[in-house]
Parts: sequence; C-alpha cells; structure tokens
Amino acid sequence: MDLKPEAVSKVTVPYVLERKLHGHKLTCITAYDYPTARLADEAGIDVILVGDSLGQVVLGYDSTVPVTLDELLHHTRAARRGSRRSLLVMDLPFGSYQVNDEDGLHAAVRAVKEAGAEAVKLEGGRKRAALIRRLVDAEIPVMGHVGLTPQSVHAMGGYGVQGKTLDSAGRILADAQAVEDAGAFAVVLEGIPRELAVMITERLRIPTIGIGAGPDCDGQILVFHDLAGLTFGAPAKFVRRYASLGEAIAKALADFRHDILAGDYPSDGESYHWPSAVREQFEKESLRRP
Repeated sequence: MDLKPEAVSKVTVPYVLERKLHGHKLTCITAYDYPTARLADEAGIDVILVGDSLGQVVLGYDSTVPVTLDELLHHTRAARRGSRRSLLVMDLPFGSYQVNDEDGLHAAVRAVKEAGAEAVKLEGGRKRAALIRRLVDAEIPVMGHVGLTPQSVHAMGGYGVQGKTLDSAGRILADAQAVEDAGAFAVVLEGIPRELAVMITERLRIPTIGIGAGPDCDGQILVFHDLAGLTFGAPAKFVRRYASLGEAIAKALADFRHDILAGDYPSDGESYHWPSAVREQFEKESLRRP
C-alpha cells in the first residue's frame, strides 16, 4: 500500500467528504504556531486544528475553559502562515458561542476573516444544531465535536470516558446525527467506547475523527505535544508518543548551560572577527600609543 501523501495541492471540505466516500482515512493534528503547522503541512497531514487545547499545552492553563477568542485568533494566524496544503480549522473557545448564536457567528466570522481559518470547530450536539445551521448558511464550514467535550469539564465532573451506558451512548449517537443533519462536514468523537464509535461512523455520511474513540473512525487526531512528547505527566491511554522531544530539549538546554559555565561556548569558530586589514590597523594604532 502506498502511504505517501496523496498528490492534492489543497485539502478542502469536499476533499474531506470524498475521503469517507472512498474509504480513505483522514490524518489530523493540532498545531498552534508557524513551525509546527509547517511541519505538519509538509508531512501531508490532511487537517490542522488550532485547538483550544493550546490552553493546556502552550499557555499553561489547567483546562481549555480560560482560552480566549483573541488567543485562538493569534495562534491561528501563526499556523496559517505555515499551512499551504492542509485544511486549517480553528476551535471556537468556551464563551464565544454559549450565550447566543449571534456571538458564535461573530466569532466564526473573525476566525475566517481575521485569522485565515477555513473552517471552525465547536463542541456539543443537539443543543448546537441551530448554531451549526447558522454558520453553514453564512458559508462557514463547521466541524462538530461530541462525546467527551473538554469545554464542559465542570458539568461532566472531569475528563472521564463518555457513552459507557446504553442511555448515554444513545444521547451521543443522537448528538452526532444532529451535527450531521445541521450541515457539519465532519465530527470529532472524543473519549467514547470503540463500539459506539463504530456505530456512529457507520451511520453518518460525514467523516468521524477519533481521539480516544478507537481505530474504526474515518480519521484520527492527536494533540501535537502529546504525540511529540512535549507534555508533562503521564499521557492518556489513547496517546501514542512518536517522539520524546521533551527529553531531547531538556538535554540540549542542560548541555548549553554546561558549555557556557565551562567556557566552551561560544568557541573561536563560533565568533566573528575583524577583517585582517582592520586587525592590522588596530595593531599599528596600539603600537603608537604611549
């Protein structure tokens, strides 16, 4: 099987929908700055999400709740500069759409107009259907998000797996269906049993993007810092660490400090020098001094 990035110059919403139609997996990752987005883009990742997870992995918040719209716009603009092929999606943060749909529309317009996002993502199912329709009517593509919704951490009482009973699974299935019916082009399934993810994926016409939802979704997403080993503490069960960049960076910083204290950095070869003519002139001037 050829696993090289498909030769498409730009990932679009229709392309994402076609991936499911043809049974091809979607690759997705979060990114919050220019270099990370550029690396993901050049690696052939289909969808780059500027997620509100930046609150925890970049800004040091305890949850995604404190993240502001201005913070997400700032980071999306940076990721936009590094993304050419990938579809760029921006999270709408907590508080930007919960009060009323007008706020949500205004936030989404800013995401597209000011930050260069090509779609927005928002959390919630049936209760967000009207807002999704409003955004789609305004020509703004929407990615849904059901199951474990981190912006609802206080209401859920933590980050536990959702849909573990038949009743709760039925509610999540109804939420996913409502997201599709409202016009979303894809939906993230987070923190749900594999069996429920299979049921939703088979029932929906739009792609499902899994994170902690098993391997049967139409695509997968991970937080870049989790994948790269740049987070502190034990990773979640579903995280596969493909690199240990945190350890490598810590060693590089320790080595840098050591070399400075030992007088080994910078070396003469890492220093700038006068041209020979200037050095000779300086030496002559020095000889003239009493």
